[in-house]
Amino acid sequence: MLEGKTAIVTGAGGGLGRAHALYLASKGAKILVNDVTVDAAERIAQEVRDSGGTALAYAASVTDDAAIEAMVSTALQAWGHIDILVNNAGILRDKSFAKMTIADFRTVVDVHLMGAAICSKAVWEPMRQRGFGRIVMTTSSSGLYGNFGQANYGAAKMALVGLMQTLAIEGEKYGIRVNCLAPTAATGMTEGVLDAASLKMLAPERVSPALLALVGDDAPTRSILCAGAGHFAAANITLTHGAYVGIAANAGEQVVARWDEIKDRDQEIVPTYGFVQAEREVEAAKAVG
Repeated sequence: MLEGKTAIVTGAGGGLGRAHALYLASKGAKILVNDVTVDAAERIAQEVRDSGGTALAYAASVTDDAAIEAMVSTALQAWGHIDILVNNAGILRDKSFAKMTIADFRTVVDVHLMGAAICSKAVWEPMRQRGFGRIVMTTSSSGLYGNFGQANYGAAKMALVGLMQTLAIEGEKYGIRVNCLAPTAATGMTEGVLDAASLKMLAPERVSPALLALVGDDAPTRSILCAGAGHFAAANITLTHGAYVGIAANAGEQVVARWDEIKDRDQEIVPTYGFVQAEREVEAAKAVG
């Protein structure tokens, strides 16, 4: 299904990235395997080649602007175009927020958020000029819903959803579709967190099929696909109908009193863009004069 397509997978020297690279290659895509070490990247590239696929290895940190620009240039020189970018590279520095240093917070945000931004920026213009592109951000349930000890990781992963939302809007007219994958997988990042039986069920290979829906010709855009153990679900950022309480001196007290009505989800929507919030607020105010 991906014959003729080219893909860059970051952080592909093991775990989910390896599974992603092998899966996309099995569907016909040419793969540039990125990792921070040459040995790891070349090992997976060779796995792709041994399975009959086409692959290049490129060692670079996703936080290194110049190195990523050179990596993208290498792919373009080899194949002429880049169709798919899977922003998978990541690290953990888990601690409770009380014990976490700002250095650990910044490092995690730099790799996950800035790394994805740097890689996406590097492929954006080639994709825009060609009128086709598929970018996948790797978010997490820790970002969508929170998780103890992962303030840095959760903040970075939710920020990737915001990056996806805006890039999808900006890329739409150029044929660039941007989505998020929220995986649950047994990798070096989850080892010691789950029991052995669960880890077996959560093999990375059971996540990667989610990519086919996100990078194909008929891919959606602005979707968050959750995947693990062969199960798939969609997550959404929603907005409730809410309530207009006015601007009187007791507006704050009215918010407290009508809290259940404000958060009632019966009429919630998934806004098509951020300004929907402001539009609805103004409409509500105009409706009461």
